[in-house]
Amino acid sequence: MKSTGIVRKVDELGRIVLPIEMRRTLDIAEKDALEIYVDGESIILRKYQPTCIFCDNARGVVSFKGKNICPDCLAKLKSAF
Repeated sequence: MKSTGIVRKVDELGRIVLPIEMRRTLDIAEKDALEIYVDGESIILRKYQPTCIFCDNARGVVSFKGKNICPDCLAKLKSAF
């Protein structure tokens, strides 16, 4: 993990502010969703990308009845019926 040297305090509501330079570098816009992971005592934030419920592929994912499916898995489902 690479240190940025940036330190932020948590406010009374548990919030932190990501610096604008970091948001620009990581292409994080206002209202973007972030996933939160825990690795030991570390907290990892990652920009959320919907993935296929079957194979975890993130390319070309479409939503069908609230479920995310990639084109490959969709084709396999169609050929199964």
